[in-house]
Amino acid sequence: MEAFLVSTGVVALGEMGDKTQLLAMLLAVKFRRPVPIILGILAATLANHSMAGALGGWVAHALGPDVLRWVIGVSFIAMAGWMLIPDKIDENETARVRFGVFGTTVITFFLAEMGDKTQIATVALAARYNDLVSVVAGTTLGMMIADVPAVFVGETIAKKVSMKLVHGIAAAIFAVLGVLTLLDVGKLF
Repeated sequence: MEAFLVSTGVVALGEMGDKTQLLAMLLAVKFRRPVPIILGILAATLANHSMAGALGGWVAHALGPDVLRWVIGVSFIAMAGWMLIPDKIDENETARVRFGVFGTTVITFFLAEMGDKTQIATVALAARYNDLVSVVAGTTLGMMIADVPAVFVGETIAKKVSMKLVHGIAAAIFAVLGVLTLLDVGKLF
């Protein structure tokens, strides 16, 4: 349960103001069809985070426990720094409408998530917890918590919520996870 809850919280916070959340807003404004957009986000996230989680599991087995602890700890601390850099989205990232609203959403979200903070966090969380299903379920739920409201509310969210504050909180959580991992502090996180 810990892997699921931590994964959900970390990704939900990490996704705030992220380029994929901005992409959700852009798609909502462009297509005005929330259901296929939400289903596309879900499908793309499940596919992308399953692959990322599997990579994290492989990394956990390939490295010894001491090396893994340092890699994960440093990765979380690097993620903390990365969280403080705001994301922007290039409108050219959206695919042509020939794939329909659902297909366009799946393609653009899957590609936008490649190498993104939340994908890298999924790799690190899967390596840390060694529980692929819980981590992928948690990171996917975290994405949905952040992105579904973005589909319905659109740009209003960005105007009402301080992204700097949200990014700061997410950065602090990543930093704490990194330090606790480096110090090998039990299973608190």
